[in-house]
Amino acid sequence: MENDEVDMLGSDNNEADLDDMKKRLKEMEDEAAALREMQAKVEKEMGSVQDPATAAASQNNKEEVDSRSVFVGNVDYSCTPEEVQQHFQSCGTVNRVTIRTDKFGQPKGYAYVEFLEVEAVQEALLLNESELHGRQLKVTAKRTNIPGMKQYRPRRPNPYMGFRGRTPYAPPFAFAPYGYGKTPRFRMAMRYSPYY
Repeated sequence: MENDEVDMLGSDNNEADLDDMKKRLKEMEDEAAALREMQAKVEKEMGSVQDPATAAASQNNKEEVDSRSVFVGNVDYSCTPEEVQQHFQSCGTVNRVTIRTDKFGQPKGYAYVEFLEVEAVQEALLLNESELHGRQLKVTAKRTNIPGMKQYRPRRPNPYMGFRGRTPYAPPFAFAPYGYGKTPRFRMAMRYSPYY
């Protein structure tokens, strides 16, 4: 009889342990599913997993949005997006106003206005040199950045190399003041050159 009671208590403990383990397993599976969902959401937002077709579609979408947008320069720092929207309301329906800010949250002095219709951009360009908060606005069509196309900036000449002038085949020096192959042990002072 006593052995039967011990077995009964043991089976109750086993069932309780089994139920407890099932609960913990269920919680872990729920957490794993939530993590997978969050990871997929982050990847979608960041665009890290993009196939070429999706990238091309997003580029086309960006170009289409840019064709409906204008750049507004010389915007007063105290101007709000609502005031800019009201200024451009006569051109057409304003979809979005973005006033760019620096890393401290201070406005940079320019904004982008996106319209619902492409025709509104031409109307907005007529507001070039109009005034808002006492400042003359500069309104131009927004351009689409092409990745990898940076402006060419030529290399700055080294002031420690000789001045070569305009003829490419002229020797750098007429004579060597310190002897051939000899250079002074001190550095030459940097000269002010305004065009480089």
